[in-house]
Amino acid sequence: MDLWQLGLLFLVGSFAGFINVMAGGGSTITLPVLIFMGLNSALANGTNRLAIFIQNIFAIWSFRRQRVHAFRESLKLSVWTLPGAIAGALLAVRISDVWFQRILALVMIAIVVSMFLPGAQYHQSREDQPLRKSWFIYPALFGIGFYGGFIQAGVGFLFMAALYHLLKVNLVYVNMHKVFIVFIYMFPTLLIFIVTGNVDWLMGLSLAAGNAFGAWWSARLAVRGGEKVIRWVLAIALILMAGKLLGIYG
Repeated sequence: MDLWQLGLLFLVGSFAGFINVMAGGGSTITLPVLIFMGLNSALANGTNRLAIFIQNIFAIWSFRRQRVHAFRESLKLSVWTLPGAIAGALLAVRISDVWFQRILALVMIAIVVSMFLPGAQYHQSREDQPLRKSWFIYPALFGIGFYGGFIQAGVGFLFMAALYHLLKVNLVYVNMHKVFIVFIYMFPTLLIFIVTGNVDWLMGLSLAAGNAFGAWWSARLAVRGGEKVIRWVLAIALILMAGKLLGIYG
């Protein structure tokens, strides 16, 4: 590969890592770039997962350094995503149903609206504070894990909606839990892509360097800016992805 291609992957990864931690949808940028650079869809999918795995290590580290963590609760939530994620990765079927994309786009728009509606202030402000109990979160995590296992693109939006609305966690802690959960289920799904030969290591590590850089700074901004900053970044990211899925542009 040429150096300019590796540099491009780093820049794209930096932006994707920032968006992934703050909101979601970074894979909708990285996957097309990887495919454009010559990878087939399965290879692009696996290569992108390597970058996301490393990205979330740095995101978790950044949250931890800022004393925003609840690892015990994060691990409990992660366990429920593992069966679905493994099943999704093994299935490895490409979603192409236009109606599903339209429905997903409408759901994302609904999430944007709900984020700005007046209501109770959700908060989990320390590690020993238990999460609000809701049995709905368990099937939701299984389903989201399944989606993340074989597509991944946009899964951050789904995690944010589930954690925010079902567990009543503020958006700073939502992002902290989200990156930890994705890190946990990404390990077995990435192994599946590695074993089947669907990871380009040079491109993946170049992309991962950018993802890690963007994720580190995104976590810092999320903690310092609080819910207000996260809401606006999330809203913009959701609207852009919804427009893409509805075919409004490109």
